[in-house]
Amino acid sequence: MYEAIRITGRVSAYMRWWKRRGRLNRLTPSQLLLILLMTLLALFMLLPIVFLFNHAFKPKHELFLYPPSFIVQEPTWINFADFLKVSKSTIVPATRYLFNSIFTSVLTVITATFISILCAYPLSKHRFKGKNFLFSTILVSLMFAPETVQIPRYYVISSLGIDNTYFAHILPMVALPVLVFLFKQFIDQLPDDLLESARLEGATEFRLFLSVIVPLCIPVVSTAAILSFQSAWNNLEASQLFMEDETMKTLPFYISTLTSGLANSVARQGVAAAAALLMFLPNFIIFLLLQRRVISTMAHSGIK
Repeated sequence: MYEAIRITGRVSAYMRWWKRRGRLNRLTPSQLLLILLMTLLALFMLLPIVFLFNHAFKPKHELFLYPPSFIVQEPTWINFADFLKVSKSTIVPATRYLFNSIFTSVLTVITATFISILCAYPLSKHRFKGKNFLFSTILVSLMFAPETVQIPRYYVISSLGIDNTYFAHILPMVALPVLVFLFKQFIDQLPDDLLESARLEGATEFRLFLSVIVPLCIPVVSTAAILSFQSAWNNLEASQLFMEDETMKTLPFYISTLTSGLANSVARQGVAAAAALLMFLPNFIIFLLLQRRVISTMAHSGIK
């Protein structure tokens, strides 16, 4: 019985290989060349990620080799152990910074996504005065560098009196013009007849928004989650400008202090390498989980 199962498995595997081989034979030389070039480009773009993982596990003598080594020769966990030792010697533990980053990032993702889709829906499916001007203003705001709005942002946060609170972390990150643009372009593809049929069935505008628009925008929600999480997770501005209480600062700020203020640029480089990997992993994992929906969003949002 087991021999029959093994033979059946081999036959099915061979048939799958032969099917794939037949598909390759039907490709033209230009298509094969394009596949080869894209594969090489993908491997080239993968090199920084490979280096980041290898760099975090290098012992101290490999961190300062010249010329530097790309692949770690003697992998070790000492950098992560040193990271924990450094965090234990501080007044505020690293777990507090980590909690602040996770808490603010999750709330930012939820709030920014809801506000963006709430803004994009009327811009796409409703008619009102100043609609085109408002959307043009949102598009123009995409061209502003973050540094140009630091002073106005600081003035707003100070005027509201929300310094040293989680609101100062979340509020500046909820207005992301790129998310509004993505949601609007996606909602434009939805047929108006679908919305009209829901209105004829007696659905209110709020019920239509929650029961029709939001479920259909799930692919864009995944893209919005990646973009807003990346912005919130790597945000250093709020901790530097709005937070005086050390317990309200986030993990990026703590990592930036690991090597700053030291007498030389050699100390704690292993700790910094481990911390850089820890900062990168959440973004990497979330993107891997949601990458298919991101591709679907780009295909339906007018982005080529």
